[in-house]
Amino acid sequence: LVQSVPSGGGSVQSGGSLRLACVDPERNISRGSVGWFRQFPGKEREGIATIDSNDITNYDDSVKGRFTISRDNAKGTLYLQMDKLKPEDTAMYLCAADPSPRIPFRPHLWRYWGQGTQVTVSS
Repeated sequence: LVQSVPSGGGSVQSGGSLRLACVDPERNISRGSVGWFRQFPGKEREGIATIDSNDITNYDDSVKGRFTISRDNAKGTLYLQMDKLKPEDTAMYLCAADPSPRIPFRPHLWRYWGQGTQVTVSS
């Protein structure tokens, strides 16, 4: 999985928006489950949004109503639209994919990972 650099280099002001993208040349994104995680300094990765093989989405309460996960199977691309960003959203964001049809927010269960994108939200 390869994460592209978002516009503005991943820096945005509070209340702003960013869209993250993750490309999968092997088309793992079009099969099984896909998701986005984030990692704060000194903390473990935490799941924030997933799509299962039936295209059912699941969000962590911390981002529900502000972030939207989607995928374009034809392009082999996974997206995370982030709106109403807050300074506390500042973290490293990573995409993930797994052949399992449905998988919980547990990082150690996911097989494929992107390299990570730093997102910084200034107040």
